[in-house]
Amino acid sequence: MKAATLEKQAPGAPSYGVFALIFLAGNPFLGVPPQLTLQSPGPQFSATVESVTSSDLYGNPCDTMMGSMKGMIVMGESMEAMTNHMCITPARPELPGDEDRAKAVVDQVRAAIEKYKDYKKAIADGYIQANPTVDQPQFHFTNDANAKYADTVFDPTRPTSLLYYQTARKRFTLEGVMFTTRPNTSEDELSRRIPLSVARWHKHTNFCGAPANKVKEYFGEHPKFGMFGSVHARMACVAEGGTFLPEVFTWMIHVFPYESDFKDQFSMNDDISHVH
Repeated sequence: MKAATLEKQAPGAPSYGVFALIFLAGNPFLGVPPQLTLQSPGPQFSATVESVTSSDLYGNPCDTMMGSMKGMIVMGESMEAMTNHMCITPARPELPGDEDRAKAVVDQVRAAIEKYKDYKKAIADGYIQANPTVDQPQFHFTNDANAKYADTVFDPTRPTSLLYYQTARKRFTLEGVMFTTRPNTSEDELSRRIPLSVARWHKHTNFCGAPANKVKEYFGEHPKFGMFGSVHARMACVAEGGTFLPEVFTWMIHVFPYESDFKDQFSMNDDISHVH
């Protein structure tokens, strides 16, 4: 990991790159922007659904390469740890103009967020820090109005969240943004927003919420529950006394406009700093 990573981390705790999704009394979604609430489960998987999600609840295909070394390289260790709890869009063949469209998005994002290098200006514009009392590898400052707007309209100048990274010298260093859209958005619409030949959208699936007497099993090197847990099928979750949700939250994508290499501007690897 690069020098700009967190200076300290709890012993034995995994490096959670995006969200540490856990059920705790009084704070059910620690690590998740409060504006991004759980979606309705909708159609239910059968009790036999296991492992990697091959399609979402709305018929969109999910890339099943996540368990491979290639998947780990694309996503980084933290995201790879969620192999059984993710739906990621398959890569599409590149069409003429795709790269130019994606680069235009990056340019608009960079210009729109320049002022938010001062996180106080982000707060003044309605971005609220998620879980401000929790030390995290990546801090999300989320704008509720932008999140709602993004369900129907894609505007590169109005990201749902601003992403900040902690360095040895500075707590909030702006490194990028997160865009979201409603969970039933089609693959075609996602590609119209940001071409799927260039970038990967993702959402979280197969979530087993721990019962009150087992919340400690969200933590440690081998968690059982939550988005990093070994339990990822309905039958196993019910057997453990947990609450199974086949899908949680929305479609998401990160953009890192300060990366000099174009392929890194849509990286899913949150274990490294995207500011240099």
